[in-house]
Amino acid sequence: MVQDAQQQTITICSDSVGETAETVVRATIRQFNGQDVKMRRIGHIKHEDEIREIMEEVHREGGFVAYTLVQPELREMMKEEAIRLGVRAIDIMGPMMQAYIDTFDGAPTRKPGLMHELDDAYFRRVEAIEFAVKCDDGRDTTSMMNADIVLIGVSRTSKTPLSIFLAHKGYKVANFPLVPEVKLPPELFEFPGSRIVALTMNAEKLFKIRIERLKTLGLPFGSQYATLGRINEELEHAIAIAKRLRCPVIDVTDKAIEETAGLIIEFMQA
Repeated sequence: MVQDAQQQTITICSDSVGETAETVVRATIRQFNGQDVKMRRIGHIKHEDEIREIMEEVHREGGFVAYTLVQPELREMMKEEAIRLGVRAIDIMGPMMQAYIDTFDGAPTRKPGLMHELDDAYFRRVEAIEFAVKCDDGRDTTSMMNADIVLIGVSRTSKTPLSIFLAHKGYKVANFPLVPEVKLPPELFEFPGSRIVALTMNAEKLFKIRIERLKTLGLPFGSQYATLGRINEELEHAIAIAKRLRCPVIDVTDKAIEETAGLIIEFMQA
């Protein structure tokens, strides 16, 4: 079956979970606005026969392969099948490992999944994710003082996805929505302003996002929530609060979550 010309597939292959390759692929896709590309991730590949089957399928359906395989025999099989079938296959980890060997005379362990071993960092991430969920959207302000970072901003400025992304980096993040009619918790003013980050966005962009949100929820378009007047009022209120807290402000308009998270981490490490 020939794949729909409107959508192509990038197949991600790994002898672990494939998270590293997927991160690289996602970063690449973002550079091509408007491209309708689907990702398919296949992890825990152990045998050469699995690679043959995967490559045959990609050959039939189209697209290309991105892979992170630490076992040399699996990498070699991937290369052979790519040549045999004329399928483009990108080795994401191999060249980096070879550069390390050539430069530092190191010897890799060849063990898949080392990123996900249950070490102290893993348990810190789990704890941080649980904290972010508990303190999402102002749910538990009493725990705010235990946060590494507090995010504030009006609705739909990416507070929740940023909190979860930063939690995966090991940061405990609380976030609080700024609404003119809602009184701010006293904990917010007790928290160091250097560890609070206010998120803002272009009003027109936020208007479009909120309109889409109303569609998703099946709500009428006449809602005050998605009017430019109300949005400008909320944004002005948020900037005023940020000035009171003396915290940095990041404009997240057209920024990827990873880019904003990088800026936040820079603030925290300054």
